[in-house]
Amino acid sequence: MVDFQLERFDPSLNGPVLLIILDGVGIYRGANENYPGNAFDLANTPVLEKLISSAPISTTLKAHGKAVGMPSDDDMGNSEVGHNAMGAGRIFDQGAKLVSRAIESGYIFNDDTWKKFIGTKNSPGFALQNHQRSVHFIGLLSDGNVHSNIEHLFALIKKCHEEGVKNLFVHTLLDGRDVPETSALIYIEKLEAFLSSIDRDYAIASGGGRMSITMDRYEADWDMVERGWKTHVAGSGRMFHSAKEAVETYREENPGIIDQNLPAFVIEKNGVPAGPIQNDDIVIFYNFRGDRSIEISKAFTDKNFAKFKREPDVKVNYAGMMEYDGDHKIPPEYLVNPPSIKKTISEYLVKNQIKQYAISETQKFGHVTYFWNGNNSEKFDETLETWKEIPSDRISFDLKPEMKAREVTDELIRALESGEYHFLRVNFANGDMVGHTGSLKASVKAMEVLDECVDKLIQSSEKCGATVIITADHGNCDQMYEVDKKTGEALKNEDGRFLVKTSHTLNPVPFLITGKLSHSFSLNPEAEDPGLGNLASTILNLLGFTPPSDYLPSIIKKNN
Repeated sequence: MVDFQLERFDPSLNGPVLLIILDGVGIYRGANENYPGNAFDLANTPVLEKLISSAPISTTLKAHGKAVGMPSDDDMGNSEVGHNAMGAGRIFDQGAKLVSRAIESGYIFNDDTWKKFIGTKNSPGFALQNHQRSVHFIGLLSDGNVHSNIEHLFALIKKCHEEGVKNLFVHTLLDGRDVPETSALIYIEKLEAFLSSIDRDYAIASGGGRMSITMDRYEADWDMVERGWKTHVAGSGRMFHSAKEAVETYREENPGIIDQNLPAFVIEKNGVPAGPIQNDDIVIFYNFRGDRSIEISKAFTDKNFAKFKREPDVKVNYAGMMEYDGDHKIPPEYLVNPPSIKKTISEYLVKNQIKQYAISETQKFGHVTYFWNGNNSEKFDETLETWKEIPSDRISFDLKPEMKAREVTDELIRALESGEYHFLRVNFANGDMVGHTGSLKASVKAMEVLDECVDKLIQSSEKCGATVIITADHGNCDQMYEVDKKTGEALKNEDGRFLVKTSHTLNPVPFLITGKLSHSFSLNPEAEDPGLGNLASTILNLLGFTPPSDYLPSIIKKNN
C-alpha cells in the first residue's frame, strides 16, 4: 500500500497557492529576432512582460519531446501530455511512444482485441471468419503525433493485408492543426498510394475536417459527432470520386478554408457510397489521444446512447487504439494500454487534507481535471476537491478570442478570496484554441485579454496573501507562421503571404512565481533543465511539503 503521508518541513507554508496555466503560450526561441508571427510579442501585455523581466522567480520550462514522454525532442508537446506531466510529477511514456513500441514489438497484434477482431489465417478473428465483413479505420490523417500518426495506420492496414482481410476502408479526418494548415493532400496522396499498392478492395470511404466532424471533445458540440456518424456510417453527404477531388473542390468553393474546417465528404463508387459502416463490421478508431476520441467511441459502444439518433443504428465490433477513459471504460475494447499514472499530486494533497479548486472553460476542463489527475475522471475526494466548468461558446474562436477568460477569472477570484482552498489551478484556453485557428490578429487579442485576466488575479492574490505560479503546457500562439529551420525566416507562399502555422511549437514555456512566498524561495540548481514534470514538487514545496522521493525535483528551494 502506498503511504501518501508527506513530511511537512514548514507548517506555516499552507497556501493559498494559485497555478495559472496559459494554454498554448510559449516563449519564442527562433533565430530571427524580428520574427513577425509571435502573437505574444505583438500583443500589448504589460503585466506578463513585467513578470517575465522582474518576477522574483522567472525562468522557462521544457514542454515538448522527451520532457513530456514523447518519442523524441522533435515531437511537439500537447495539452494532454503537458497536464499529465504537471499533475504526475514524473514523466510517463505517452500515446505515440506507446503505440509505436507496441507495433514495433508486435505486441499490438498479439493482443486479445486484435486477435478477436482480425486474428490470423490460422486463428481467424471476426474479419477473417466472414469475408463479407469490412474493416474500417477512422482517425486523424497526419503525422502530427499529437492525436495520431499515419505510420500507425499503415502498419495496421499492412497487417490486415498480410492476414488476408478482403475489404478495408479508411475514414479520413483531416488535420491542418498539428501539421501545416493546408497539408491534407500530402497525406491523402500518401494514403492513396499505399492503398493502391495492395491488390485488395482497400479504399478511402469518407472524411472531413477534424473541427467539422467526429472529433468533438468534452461534449462541447455533439452535432460534430452526429455529422461524423452520418458521414462514416450512413455514407450520407456530398459525394466525390476521390478524397483529393473533395479537398480541391471545397478549397475552390471556400477560398482561404483550412483543412480542419473542411466539410464532410463521402467517396462514391458506381453512384453509391463506397464504404458505409454496416452491421457486424469491424471499426477501429486509430487515434491514440483520448479527449477527442471519447464521444465517437460512446456513439459506437454505449447501449443507452441518447445524444443523437443513430441512423442507421448499426451494431459493430468497435475498438479504440487505446482506452480513452479508464474510469468509464471507454471504449470497452482497445489495442494498446494507456500509461498507468498513479500517485498524482492531487491524490497526495487530498490524503494530506489540502483542499483544491480546479477551473476552466469547457474546451480545457478535462485538462485541469482528467489529465491532471492521471487520466482519472473521478475526484479522489469529493469533499476536498472542487471542479468548476464554465461552458465554452460553440463558435470559431477567432471570432471571439476572449473566449470565456473573463468569466473564468471572475469565478476564480470568488474561490480564491473565499479563503476555502489551499491550492487552486486554472487553465486559460485562449492561447491554444485561438492559436489553432491560424488568425494572428485574433491571437494577439487573446493574449491581451489574458494579460488583463492575469492582472486581476495577481491583484486578488495580493489581497488574500496567495503565491502565484504562471506557466503553460506547450507553445502555440508564440509561432503563428511557419519558419525556415536554417535561417529562422518566416516562410511565405507563392502569392507572398506568410504560411500560417496552426500547430503547437517546440518552444519552452514561461515559469514565473510572484506573490507572498516568491521571495522565500530561489531557483534550485539541482533541477537541471527543468520541464513540466518538475512542477508538482514545486507546488508541494510552496505548500510546505517535502515531495515524494520518486517525483522530479522541485524547480525552487527554500532560502536559508
